[in-house]
Amino acid sequence: MLARRFTIVCLLMSLFGMFFAILVAEAARSPRSWEEAARMCHLACPTNLRH
Repeated sequence: MLARRFTIVCLLMSLFGMFFAILVAEAARSPRSWEEAARMCHLACPTNLRH
């Protein structure tokens, strides 16, 4: 019984660890050049001309 609980806790902790590692890795990545270019074009070239 104790081994089963320990296994479940270890699996849950490893899933949490992998999820947290994905979040940290995404936050550390620099923005892609095409995303930055699209953002700059959106600011410089508005497509909505109605005022």
